Amino acid sequence: MPAAIAIAAHPDDIEFVMAGTLLRLKEVGWEIHYMNLASGNCGTLEMDPQQTRITRAKEAREAAKILGAKFHAPVCDDLEVIYSVELLRKVAAAIREVAPTVVLTHSPQDYMEDHMNASRLAVTAAFARGMPNFHVSPPAKPVDCEVTVYHAMPHGLRDGLRRKVEAGAWVDTTPVHEVKREALAAHRSQKDWLDKSQGMDSYLISMDEISEAVAKQTEGKFKHAEGWRRHSHLGFSAKEIDPLADALGEAYLVNQVYEDGLG
Repeated sequence: MPAAIAIAAHPDDIEFVMAGTLLRLKEVGWEIHYMNLASGNCGTLEMDPQQTRITRAKEAREAAKILGAKFHAPVCDDLEVIYSVELLRKVAAAIREVAPTVVLTHSPQDYMEDHMNASRLAVTAAFARGMPNFHVSPPAKPVDCEVTVYHAMPHGLRDGLRRKVEAGAWVDTTPVHEVKREALAAHRSQKDWLDKSQGMDSYLISMDEISEAVAKQTEGKFKHAEGWRRHSHLGFSAKEIDPLADALGEAYLVNQVYEDGLG
């Protein structure tokens, strides 16, 4: 059974921009995995750090259960997602445990460092999956598998310098949108925090609007969508492959303008 792992920075990041794709893969028989690198301990104005860690871990486990995904525990706290050897060993251990065909992660360009560093860690961990001389924590044997890394759309569909980011392909998440919404709703502690800290009004409505905005880029083909950019295959597979396209068929739409621009 092929496997996919979503590697994000904080609890609820997967639900905003990756969970729909995980659910579509699950529909076609894939094993799906769920990993937030940070504990979410700073995502509150009311609880102390330890209480927040416990609360958000419980919510994340509930969300993963709703998605039908295997939960992987965080490896650090918020604002401590640093591109370091220590964290790389931990993320690489998860990659070796899962031996994924697909890794879903953040955009390399986003509005905050935790997201961008999570992306870098996921990419390098996937690159090091088969290197016996790179030691991981906890110890895990290297795996011999081809893997494709896909980067999600950044928050606001723009990079940190406000420039628009264009998707290379879209996944139709319309049939699974309500389950994705249910998983996001499991993060109950985040409603007040996001309302006050980021002016998001309602985190559920915000997620709806994000998926609708991405879907508009498909010129009306999808009602809800998640956008993806595929990482270079060098070091990850023998040739260019697109396993999301192979697995999802008509639910996966390539942005030909983006692909032509790569040429």
